Amino acid sequence: MSTITFDTLKFAKKLETAGMPVHQAEAEAQALQDALSESELASKQDISELRYELREIKTELNGKLALVQWMLAAVLALAIANFAKQYF
Repeated sequence: MSTITFDTLKFAKKLETAGMPVHQAEAEAQALQDALSESELASKQDISELRYELREIKTELNGKLALVQWMLAAVLALAIANFAKQYF
C-alpha cells in the first residue's frame, strides 16, 4: 500500500490566501496530512499484483471445474448404462 504525497505548505498558503487565519490554515493542513498518511490506498502495482493473483486462481478453478465436469459425465454415463442394462 502507498500513501499520498501532500504539500501541506502549499495547502496552508491557499487557505491563507482565501482569508483563513494562519494558525487555522496550518492546523487544517496538518490534520489533512495526518488523515492521508493513515489511510491505506492501493497503488497501481498493488492492483497489478492482485490481477495476476486472480488470474492464477481463475486458471486453477477452471482446471478443477473441468475435472469435476468429466467426473460427473463419467458417473452419469455409468448410471445411464446401469439403467439401460436393467430395462433393455
